[in-house]
Amino acid sequence: MEDKFHIDCTGLYKIFKVSDLEVVALRGVDLSINYGELLSIVGASGSGKSTLLNILAGYESPSAGDVNVGEFDLLGINQKEAVEYRKKEVGFVWQQTGKNLVPYLDVFSNIELPMMASDLSIKDRKLRVAELIEFLNLNPISSRLPENISGGEQQIAAIAVALANQPPLLLADEPTGELDDETSDMVLEKMRYVNKNYGTTVVIVTHDPKIEDHVNRSIGMRDGKVVKEVLKNKRSKSEYVVIDSFGGVQIPQEILSKSKIDSKASLTSDKSKISLNKILKRKK
Repeated sequence: MEDKFHIDCTGLYKIFKVSDLEVVALRGVDLSINYGELLSIVGASGSGKSTLLNILAGYESPSAGDVNVGEFDLLGINQKEAVEYRKKEVGFVWQQTGKNLVPYLDVFSNIELPMMASDLSIKDRKLRVAELIEFLNLNPISSRLPENISGGEQQIAAIAVALANQPPLLLADEPTGELDDETSDMVLEKMRYVNKNYGTTVVIVTHDPKIEDHVNRSIGMRDGKVVKEVLKNKRSKSEYVVIDSFGGVQIPQEILSKSKIDSKASLTSDKSKISLNKILKRKK
């Protein structure tokens, strides 16, 4: 298991048809994620981040390329296999509480619900729910309906629901999008806690770059491509541009603005450096 990636995407494309038009949502995405990583995918609306997450969750099929999650090849997966994949491999946390929790069930019953289709006995289901409630400190709200708990508590309960069947992968789509900063920090710390104590691979999609401070690696997306990567450790944070499998690279806008480079530039290189040089206009 240590010799392969948990998630491995190569040349991934997704094309949606809208009326007579084709919209390219993903443009040759290359991305590898190790087992047990805590990672965010950051991008503005329309960057392709949610499309990528939906493919990793088995809700969308890729148009081309390769995408493997664990032992599952998601390019050739059929509907029955996709259901099995979502049951065994992945837990999902949505931004909207209504998608995460059944409103007329209390928190305990919501956590138990995904296990109803498993082979667990009633006793084992109850024990698993009790374990998650204790693990995520949900005891004070376990008997309450979703409408009677706070937004942050709803999202932490949603994490418990997503972990019910012990998936090795937890995906979260804008889990803090409707929360204030303090509550967002609380939810993100719970995800870090899950990652650290269960060894679960956690992938968070967001438009908020501040989430980079809560993860070990952050992927930046723009226009359907992976354009940058931020690595963080206890002492420092390093940012890199990403070169795709075709040799393409997107230069951050702030660097282009400072350099005052327009539509063309010249390249020079040595053994360890590539320089992008502004083309000076010749005087007439």
